[in-house]
Amino acid sequence: MKKIFSIFSLILLSIVDFVAFAQTQRFPRPEFESGYTQPVTSMPEPRAGIFALVDVLLLIAALSLITWFIHKKRSRTGVVVTSLFSLVYFGFLREGCVCSVGSVQNVVLALFNPGYHIPLSALAFFVIPLVYTLFFGRTFCAGVCPLGAVQDVFLLRPVSLKKWLQKVLGLIPWIYLGLAILYAATGTDFIICRYDPFVGIFRFNATFFMFAIGAAFLLISVFIARPYCRFLCPYGVILNLVSRVSKKHLTITPASCIQCKLCENSCPLDAINKPVEVKQMEDKRSATRRFILLGMIIPALMIIGGWVVSNFHENLAMVNSKVRLANELLHFDSNTMEESLEIEGFRTSGKTNEELYLESATILKQFYYGSWMLGAFVGLVFGLSLAGLTRYKYREDYEPDKGECVSCARCLKYCPVEK
Repeated sequence: MKKIFSIFSLILLSIVDFVAFAQTQRFPRPEFESGYTQPVTSMPEPRAGIFALVDVLLLIAALSLITWFIHKKRSRTGVVVTSLFSLVYFGFLREGCVCSVGSVQNVVLALFNPGYHIPLSALAFFVIPLVYTLFFGRTFCAGVCPLGAVQDVFLLRPVSLKKWLQKVLGLIPWIYLGLAILYAATGTDFIICRYDPFVGIFRFNATFFMFAIGAAFLLISVFIARPYCRFLCPYGVILNLVSRVSKKHLTITPASCIQCKLCENSCPLDAINKPVEVKQMEDKRSATRRFILLGMIIPALMIIGGWVVSNFHENLAMVNSKVRLANELLHFDSNTMEESLEIEGFRTSGKTNEELYLESATILKQFYYGSWMLGAFVGLVFGLSLAGLTRYKYREDYEPDKGECVSCARCLKYCPVEK
């Protein structure tokens, strides 16, 4: 089996090398007679149609392969091999772009901006992992996402976090997702890509600040399994929701659980639900009272959240370059201040200050309504999280949490039924 995996790895790496070589041959860098030196770009060059298709096909192939390893072969080794391939190809060779995590922003921008035509490859990278997750659980997270793969490489001495701390930190990705949607919908920025802690490492051009952030995540990954995936990734929470209703999901044992408890602490992500004893049924009156109370609390949290965040809509809008420039012009004093490069560039654009102020006012209005929705969304998430804590679920066996489990297959080797 190990020989098969080794041969398979060599074949995949050969394909990757061929694709990279073919791309450089098809699109060679131009040669200048004047001695001009080609600058080093901070973003990867646009992909030609055929190579974008190769990316999508390799994504489907990797997802199909790792799904087969997880559900059919139940092989952790196969997951690791696929994970290494994804890290090499989708991470370092493709420089983290196109990325399913960042594609959320492309989809949002396409929905809110009719003038933006989303690349089909970006749409495919957004939709395809969701489809696989709907049928097979989070197999994309298991070893196809390069962000998860690079963290897995550093996991050496996993430790468990307190449940309450996991719940609190688990709210952060929802907030991050809401902010990413707000900034993408207003055409302000793709903050998921801008502040991706690993993409600069994949491209070997990270700023010191982003390199430090990425290095910190990798250092934390030595002890805390996949900190970015669990406590920051906005695409991960979408996959979490979809996976909860997945048709087929990884199971710890291929047959009936024998309650041996060997797998109890095997998951570094703490994504194994333990058996829960039968609890006395809640009487109908108490259940009705709890339901009514939650029905009042959740809308209240949404209103409070919307009001609080809307009070900071101007601060949130300052990320937008036009709003920031309009604010700078509004407070600019030519007698005591020197013009910035942004103001100098605006002077040469031919636009008037009034036109810029009008655009800025429109964007601020978008942020006002958007911040209300963002706050309401955060309030809803917080309220539903509280409701989840009061929900009782009887469980006989050790089962993976269908939302939190990333199908890494680590728990499989602990089950004696496998042997």
